Amino acid sequence: MRQVQDAYIVAATRTPIGRSGRGYFRNTRPDDLLVAAIQGALKQVPGLDAKAIEDAVVGCAMPEGEQGLNVARVAALLAGLPNSVGGVTVNRFCASGLTAVQMAADRIRVGEAEVMIAGGVESMSMVPMSGNKPSFNPAVFARDENVGIAYGMGLTAEKVAAQWKVTRERQDAFALESHRRAIAAQQAGEFADEITPFDVATRRPNLDTGDVDVSTRTVHLDEGPRADTTLEALAKLRPVFAAPKDPTGKPTGMGSVTAGNSSQTSDGAGCLILASEAAIKRFDLKPLARFVSFASRGVPPEIMGIGPIEAIPAALKSAGLKLDDLGWIELNEAFAAQSLAVIDSVGLNPAVVNPMGGAIALGHPLGATGAIRAATVVHALRRKQLRYGMVTMCVGTGQGAAGIFERV
Repeated sequence: MRQVQDAYIVAATRTPIGRSGRGYFRNTRPDDLLVAAIQGALKQVPGLDAKAIEDAVVGCAMPEGEQGLNVARVAALLAGLPNSVGGVTVNRFCASGLTAVQMAADRIRVGEAEVMIAGGVESMSMVPMSGNKPSFNPAVFARDENVGIAYGMGLTAEKVAAQWKVTRERQDAFALESHRRAIAAQQAGEFADEITPFDVATRRPNLDTGDVDVSTRTVHLDEGPRADTTLEALAKLRPVFAAPKDPTGKPTGMGSVTAGNSSQTSDGAGCLILASEAAIKRFDLKPLARFVSFASRGVPPEIMGIGPIEAIPAALKSAGLKLDDLGWIELNEAFAAQSLAVIDSVGLNPAVVNPMGGAIALGHPLGATGAIRAATVVHALRRKQLRYGMVTMCVGTGQGAAGIFERV
């Protein structure tokens, strides 16, 4: 089918991002995070009749456990949406949330829907990386070209660092700048437009009364940025995915990727509401941005971090744009190594890449990140009066994705 109309973002929000395992969402269910994001988005469009929403498309990288059972449909109902609103959970690992936005936009662009919800959710506190029961097909190990499917993400970053000659010093400096930008943006209130505050409830048994004491605090900001991060501290961290030397003492050419120059494992959710021009007029909505284009491309799994090198030019070509047209780029910082390889290879302007910090500082809740960063771009374009912005990321098993938005 051919495009018959444009898709516009009329609401965009997200929860704060918490550190997995020990952060403020460690005991918060992911479907509750998604409910909060959906309700936060709906508050931005009070004139919208929820019955006009066709479907909710939600990305999740590990859709099992507390975020299984088609979390999109469950959260849509728990958020108070009518039974008539559908829900589907999609998975493209780290690009799941962005793919959800693309799928929702495409339903509108081909005339199959007038209003759609797109989002992403992930709790890495409750569902670990690779899920609770990872199982690789034995055929993965039968041929050398498929072994990379089983590589841990950190090892792929080491291979990118070695092949693209990204030094440990550059990686640590990039990580430090991510924290610096994130802290500066938080202090300046730059995240206020995109974040829906979340009430975190803590329950503790009272042994004296036999009751459960409940205390609540409201969180407004991402938990990951650290003002005390220094190059000296980052330099002291040991590599965790590959050794600099083999058992004989021979250099391996790897051993530069650390916890400090990698993205944080995190919990969070994001939600956008998309509408056609007809729906905007019908419900008196205010368009924030137009969804322009999307591209996904495959790369060798063992160097999955270079995915955006292929996806970015494809998205630009589809949009009829040049790299210089992009005033704001959210490049997911899975690892400093792959981020720098992408910046160097594509020729991105570092000044417009992650101006408010990236996943190294802010966190990376896998399937939620695409929707979260889409909300960041939409509000940043309006706040800074820029025309075009992009969200892009690498994807496990060797993919890249990129989506372009235009302020209206």
